[in-house]
Amino acid sequence: MKPEGLATLIFLDGGDPDETRRAIEVVGFLDGQTTNPTLISRNPEAGKRLEKGRKFSGREILEFYRDVVKEISGMIPEGSVSVEVYADPGTTSDSMLIQGREMFSWIHNAHIKFPTNGEGLRAAAEAVQEGLRVNMTLCFQQAQAAAVYAATRGARKGDVYVSPFVGRLDDKGKNGMSLVANILEMLKKGDGHVQVLTASARRFDHLMAALKYGSDIISAPLAVLEDWGRKGLPLPGDNYLYDAEDLEDIPYLPLGLKGEWTDYDIFHELTIKGMERFTLDWKSLTDS
Repeated sequence: MKPEGLATLIFLDGGDPDETRRAIEVVGFLDGQTTNPTLISRNPEAGKRLEKGRKFSGREILEFYRDVVKEISGMIPEGSVSVEVYADPGTTSDSMLIQGREMFSWIHNAHIKFPTNGEGLRAAAEAVQEGLRVNMTLCFQQAQAAAVYAATRGARKGDVYVSPFVGRLDDKGKNGMSLVANILEMLKKGDGHVQVLTASARRFDHLMAALKYGSDIISAPLAVLEDWGRKGLPLPGDNYLYDAEDLEDIPYLPLGLKGEWTDYDIFHELTIKGMERFTLDWKSLTDS
């Protein structure tokens, strides 16, 4: 049962339908799920196939991904399921759009994940014009979120997510939760069409902090949701303070939201590294 007063949507971060069932069982509800190539590569059924020395063809891996998200979608039909395009640092916006259109047709409740780089933003700008819902992933700085806002201006609320990644910033000694707070503060000046999805929430405290800050959505792995469930699904109180320990806060930037997306400096090394990691995990499944 969803806690009274909980406005934030809770998503599972995973690529295994059995985890979806488990999350619904332990939490009592689920508002959506995010997937990506790494999570799909960890799917037990994919693992069994690889153990037999049978990799997927390019077409087969797409069909496998489609079947996984269809099963997940059937368990959360009123929610959202994010499906990620294949995008290495050299992938063009045209290629992303072709993939995104196909993936969007797989299920009725898809959000298509594009990387928050130049080609991903070009793809997103066109995608929302065509009526696709998008989730801009691998966001590591405030300027990228501002560019997402500008690229998708005119979209309906609920059609656009921006996903700042908390855990990977923490790994670099930066307080990932401060980025979430900064983006939420910046977007208060906007029209509300972009929703903030706190991604890579690896710990219970990440979940609590995102709830406290008022994140629109949180995606967390099963272990974090199980921990929350064991504790009775608590919500942070008025006196809750997130302890970032020795992590360095990311300063707020007074960025405007009225420009074009190309006006913003969107490069971030972690976005490129994230794309490269997803590419390697995707290629580990295929024979091409």
